[in-house]
Amino acid sequence: MTGDLWLVRHGESAANILATRAEREGLESIAVEERDADVTLSDDGRAQAHALGAWLADTELGAIWTSPYERARQTFALAAEAAEDDRPARADERLRDRELGILDGLTRHGVAARHPEEAERRQRLGKYYHRPPGGESWADVSLRLRSFLHDLPESDAATLIVAHDAVIMLLTAILLDWDEATLLDFAADHTVLNCSVTHLRRGENGWSVVVFSDVAHLERAGAPITVHPGSPDVEPE
Repeated sequence: MTGDLWLVRHGESAANILATRAEREGLESIAVEERDADVTLSDDGRAQAHALGAWLADTELGAIWTSPYERARQTFALAAEAAEDDRPARADERLRDRELGILDGLTRHGVAARHPEEAERRQRLGKYYHRPPGGESWADVSLRLRSFLHDLPESDAATLIVAHDAVIMLLTAILLDWDEATLLDFAADHTVLNCSVTHLRRGENGWSVVVFSDVAHLERAGAPITVHPGSPDVEPE
């Protein structure tokens, strides 16, 4: 596997906006009609993706991978268009966002109101191991990401992955060999911003974080910086 790994979160999506609005208004559900896989970028998300193009044009890369979800694929496509870059990207289903099962489409308030037993299980098991019925825990996502990393070929060129906040957080934890407590402490203090860039590098002593959730490319382009809460089982901030 390459010694340089670049991780980009997708730009702001329409569902990000609706989820934040529902949380702020105390609603139980999020008014998203599409499948999670089909959610597209918001206007700000498209502006962020275009701004990413300048970073893409200045970065030497080998393999480029994306989540199969539309918001990730759209982010790379718009960045590549802005960079006049025709390098191909491959989608891999193991890079998809975490699946929430029966909690899908619910806010924190909605989870507590409609599935209080799951809220209690989440409290007892903790974020890393709690698996909603029909969904995935962070541990489950880590397993498929380990499989993906195992299949990456050795290369001297850097690899780019365009995916989701949980995927970026867990890839970081896997490569740095964090235990549950270290990961949760880090996640409590760090947010993977929309269209941010995280850079991991492998040296003689293993992997390290060069930069995490950097949005300097958005600031230089005057693109919006957006922050949204994560999945409904994340502790309120």
